[in-house]
Amino acid sequence: MDDDDDDHGNLSEKLICTKGPPPWSRHCNIRGSLAARSQKKGHCAHYTKVRVLGITGDKMTLRKSKDEEPTAPGQLAIRKKSKVPGVMITQFVEEVPAGKSHPDFTRKPIALTIQEGKLAFFKAIVTGDPTPTVNWTRNNGEISVTNYCMTYDPTNREHQLQIPNVAVEQADTYKCIAENEYGRALVTATLNVIEVGFKKSKALQKAREAQREQSIDFTKSLKTRADRPRVERKDGEVDERFWELLLSADKKDYERICAEYGVTDFRWMLKKLNEKKREIEEQQAQYVEYLGNLRHIEIKNNGCAQFEFEMDLKDPNAKMFLYKDGEMVPFSIDSDEKHSLRQIGRKFVFTVNGLSPDDAGLYQVDVEGVNVFSTDFKIPMVDFLVKIEEVKAVEREDAVFECVLSAPLPKITWMGKSAPLAQGEKYDITVSEDMLIHRLVVKDCMKVDNGIYAAVVGIKSCNAWLIVEADNDPKNHGKKTARKTTQAGGSGANVAKVAAEQQAKLQKAREEKMEALKQQQAEKPVEAPATEVEPQAKPEPLAEPKPKPKRVAEGVVEEPETEPEVEEIAPEPENNDGSEQTVLEPPSEEGGERKKRVRTGPLVPDTIIDTGVHFTGGLQDVRAIMGQSAEMVCKLSSADCDGVWYKDGKEITSTDDLKMIKDGAIHKLIICNCKEEDNGKYRFEADGRKSEAMLIVEDPPRMNPDDLAKFSEPVIIKVGQNASFKLSFVGQEPIKVQWYSEGEELLTDTNIKIEKSSSHSSLLLTKCQRKNTGEIKLKLKNEFGTIEAFSKLIVLAKPTNPLGPVEVIEASSSCVEFKWRPPKDDGGSPVIHYNLERQQLGRNTWKKIGNIPAEAHYKDTDVDHGRKYCYRIRAITTEGTSDVFETDDIQAGTKAYPGPPSTPRVVSAFKDCINLTWTPPANTGGTNIVGYNLEKRKRGSSLWSQVNPPEEPIKAKQYGVKDVVEGIEYEFRVSAINLSGAGEPSSPSEFVIARDPKKPPGKVIDLKVSDSTYSSLSLSWTKPKEEEGVQDEAKGYFVELRPAENTEWTRCNSNPIITTSYTILGLKSMAMYWVRVVATNEGGEGEPKNLDNYIIAMPPPVRPNFTDRKMKSFMVVRSGNSARVTINFEASPVPTIIWLKDGMPVSKRVTMSNTDGTSQLLIPSAERSDTGIYTIIVKNMVGQETFSTEIRVTDDPKPPGPVELEQNVPGTLTVSWTPSPDEKRDDRLHYMVAKRDSVKQTWHTVAHRVFNNNFTAVNIMPGREYNFRVYAKNDMGLSEPSESPTWGVVRKKEKFTVKMPEPKTCNFDSAPTFTVPLKTHSSPEKYECYMSCAVKGNPIPHVTWYRNNISLNTNINYYITNTCGVCSLLILSVGPKDNGEYKVVAENALGRTECSTQLTIRE
Repeated sequence: MDDDDDDHGNLSEKLICTKGPPPWSRHCNIRGSLAARSQKKGHCAHYTKVRVLGITGDKMTLRKSKDEEPTAPGQLAIRKKSKVPGVMITQFVEEVPAGKSHPDFTRKPIALTIQEGKLAFFKAIVTGDPTPTVNWTRNNGEISVTNYCMTYDPTNREHQLQIPNVAVEQADTYKCIAENEYGRALVTATLNVIEVGFKKSKALQKAREAQREQSIDFTKSLKTRADRPRVERKDGEVDERFWELLLSADKKDYERICAEYGVTDFRWMLKKLNEKKREIEEQQAQYVEYLGNLRHIEIKNNGCAQFEFEMDLKDPNAKMFLYKDGEMVPFSIDSDEKHSLRQIGRKFVFTVNGLSPDDAGLYQVDVEGVNVFSTDFKIPMVDFLVKIEEVKAVEREDAVFECVLSAPLPKITWMGKSAPLAQGEKYDITVSEDMLIHRLVVKDCMKVDNGIYAAVVGIKSCNAWLIVEADNDPKNHGKKTARKTTQAGGSGANVAKVAAEQQAKLQKAREEKMEALKQQQAEKPVEAPATEVEPQAKPEPLAEPKPKPKRVAEGVVEEPETEPEVEEIAPEPENNDGSEQTVLEPPSEEGGERKKRVRTGPLVPDTIIDTGVHFTGGLQDVRAIMGQSAEMVCKLSSADCDGVWYKDGKEITSTDDLKMIKDGAIHKLIICNCKEEDNGKYRFEADGRKSEAMLIVEDPPRMNPDDLAKFSEPVIIKVGQNASFKLSFVGQEPIKVQWYSEGEELLTDTNIKIEKSSSHSSLLLTKCQRKNTGEIKLKLKNEFGTIEAFSKLIVLAKPTNPLGPVEVIEASSSCVEFKWRPPKDDGGSPVIHYNLERQQLGRNTWKKIGNIPAEAHYKDTDVDHGRKYCYRIRAITTEGTSDVFETDDIQAGTKAYPGPPSTPRVVSAFKDCINLTWTPPANTGGTNIVGYNLEKRKRGSSLWSQVNPPEEPIKAKQYGVKDVVEGIEYEFRVSAINLSGAGEPSSPSEFVIARDPKKPPGKVIDLKVSDSTYSSLSLSWTKPKEEEGVQDEAKGYFVELRPAENTEWTRCNSNPIITTSYTILGLKSMAMYWVRVVATNEGGEGEPKNLDNYIIAMPPPVRPNFTDRKMKSFMVVRSGNSARVTINFEASPVPTIIWLKDGMPVSKRVTMSNTDGTSQLLIPSAERSDTGIYTIIVKNMVGQETFSTEIRVTDDPKPPGPVELEQNVPGTLTVSWTPSPDEKRDDRLHYMVAKRDSVKQTWHTVAHRVFNNNFTAVNIMPGREYNFRVYAKNDMGLSEPSESPTWGVVRKKEKFTVKMPEPKTCNFDSAPTFTVPLKTHSSPEKYECYMSCAVKGNPIPHVTWYRNNISLNTNINYYITNTCGVCSLLILSVGPKDNGEYKVVAENALGRTECSTQLTIRE
């Protein structure tokens, strides 16, 4: 509300002339003061007070004020200006008598915007003499006692209008009117109510009305949120939830939401949605700066549901609310609560834990009453009829998990090892046609696939193990076996049977529901005459099981009453074979009774009664394409029985397009050239049996094969030309037509023109470029299917330039031979020639070599030895010549030796042969490698000897050296040879001994654990013994580890270690492991040596022990301060730590934090009730240790009461005093007494630690004056003293008189001023905050403190003092509620001044 003048928004009060031309024709407003002046000058006095609602163009909308009261006859109405903006004052007399005043507002009510359901109040402070009467009114409606409360606080002289549980209909403009005999003051304030939620239960309304009827205790009847009243929607109106969901939904979800709420007019929906978006964005702009990345609620893997969004708030302290189905839901930052909020930067994550079906509903997040996000949470009401079971599979087999649901679902979530699985090469996820059977196939199972697999549907889940066993076939040992074609797991027919039964139940439930709906519709009264209603076929009752034959008399058997002879046409339940049976007898002519067939003759107990003809194969639903043939087939148990075909209940006969064929027991109905009118239900009846099925004639998009073949031919054009594609089609409209180029959809653009009609579509691509080459696809889709047609667009252009790098084949003194790569793009035409030019280095001219064949290879024999040449190459096609490609310089005739090959690797070694292998060098020197030279050297020798003859280089990249001596160590190196000669040799190989292979070593000896921690384990062992011919010396060791829950061993070191100790790192604390060590040498690996027992990752056990030498056993803490106790200890394994207070668990206010070797107890803001003995118990499997410390929470003691002196015995004085108020709650409080006499004039303590309330002082000398002080003392210190009256006789002295000159009269009166202003304060939460300022003035000004314009002088939560002009305010423990503006107002008879500051509370 604008407070600068009398205008209050668009609802301002004006004085408007009621006669003559309308003043708003000139867009002018005549204020009250102008009207008064006009009256005095004789102008028109026909003014009335109206409310201006708004001006539109040249029109002004007016409304008369409802509470304007005319002045009494002869009473004046003089407008006065108030110091407070927005206050209208009317003075009734020309001059106000001295000492009197008309009413005025020193504090006016301010405009208020509040959420529905909260407490709204207006406050005003009024001045005037005599004291004015104050009334409250509202523009629209009355202020009743039941809904409003008007109060007055004489301490603060504050008038209040309270509106508890404010409702939407109470939003209005309110007036406060103060009036006495000299005038009237009026001020207005607007109340805006934010409507929240969208539903309100009647029970909640009644509860609120009952609260209003009771005594009005407004602070107890506050509600954090009130729901909207229930609005009965008319036909055609859309549920408000529909718009709430659309405002936060993605565009791709619009269609689903509209279908769910039955909205079909999408154009109207989008228009209405845009309007609502603008409205909500305007509301959100008041509190939100940014809102985005909305993620709707979904169920997470850990069994909770989450939704999140990103938001920046203008006010970080703005309140946020969570609603479910319109009801407020409490939430906290504790992730263990039911509803929790976690904020990470600008991202807000709401979590719903412990999901149940009751958690489904519409969740909304509001900020200060404005909706920012809505999401609908739906939990599928599905359960598992058949759960997945454990599967055991052999390696390379497929594993199958199957489950059956109680209701059809198109998709469920499969989890493997706590991770979601998706369709792909590893996993095959399928679902049956009825969407009840869901199957997961784990393909090509390996050992790593071991684990728990789960199927998750909403809040339901089931899981089972997959155990992959090793392939024990000895033929496959050490080989990679081929993938098996068998599958493990799966329930097969059992699953299918359960699914079929469930499908039948669901179908029956649907039929019963449809039947109930039909009955409800039939029960509705029909006003039409009965004669006009066409008769309908009576529905048959469902077939009942045949009862057993009853024995009536000797030799007579009574057949069941359900034996069929005549059948009524009605739907019947289907059999397992797809057929239907009728088992009802026709009603007889007399009264509808059924006839009984009676068989005479001897009664045979075990005789099987003939069931007659029945269906062995029933009709099946058939889908046919329009124009094609459809065939419906059924099979009877007898070939001698004929039947009748029906369509939609009417008998049909054979025609040219409808052929009925009987082939023995098989009956066929062939519908040729299917048309739309052939849709319907077909039934075949034979001998009282029947079978039904549906024929569905579909009309998907179709194309003429000739047109399709023509369309499939490639379209070949040149760059810059146009390409067109056109194809005709037929099919049920509407047909969605889409054109694609290389998988990307084409839309109409500058160079793309698409034409669509009901029978054809064309695509025109103008000014085509080479990049437009690719596959062109036309996709047609309607409700019956999708079809695609493919073509090819080839845009011809000149080729791109040939590519490098150039590979030099030979660069000798006689020729230069090289090759390059063809162009990346040949422009749509093959390369027919390459054009070459050559330049000799140092010359400026290029020699034309000419065109060569299309092979990217050239050999130049016209070269000079030692010269360098550069070549230019161009590719030539029928479409043109490419840009030039220029090679690097190539030198002819220079010897280029190859680089060194790789280090030779020893494949195997024997006493008479050592086999080696190597790889060729990366640098061949520009020519081909023609062979290799291999050299050897004995250990300790510096001479290399060539293995192969110099004239016979080794052609292969491997060689067996046979010129070796048994027992000698050798190393080898190899060099490559090209046309220029042998290059540099490789680095030497490892030394190898010429001897037969060794035997693997034995087991290590004395394997043990030498040390352990929570993350590491140290092992030591002894080398295995050597046994000639059985086990050789160990050359290294592998350490292997296996967690207790796994079955596979993992190696801790990739290369063998030579030491007999090893430390394993990276273990999980307190986890169990198995450990073993494997010895190895050149002959292979020996048998592993296991530890006897599993080991736990933990240090050696240590009994708990406190490590601090000096621990405080007593602690004094001031009330309001924090208390902290830190205990250091050592223990292994990790101990359990318990804190007790006086032998009981500590309260929730106390915070305990434990780390490795340290435990801390923290009382954030200690109170006296926290005093006690705190005990810590540190306990583990080895033992426990305890320690206790006493914490005493106290405060500075309050002084004792008045001190009295009494002399009962001469020479002594009894000093007594009233106990300190703290004596009862502080058992350690005592007193100290100090004395001063008139001779020494100094204070000295005469008594200490006095625990009663009196003390006898001795050595009291007559003639002296004595004064006593009594202090209260506790652990915090001394209190202020309480002084006694003076004791003793005062000697009389002569009177000394001084004549003073008469003082001059001086006037020191002055208005209040601040000599030291308030400073800005920023204080941590729960700390003390002290504010002070200095003010002067005469007379001494009266000082009042305010917080947010609310007086604090009478508030006991604030300690306010004013000593010699120094004004101070002390807040003992600040909190968020203390945030705001603090103001000091000083006033006396000469004036008024104020000073303000801001207090900010830090978290």
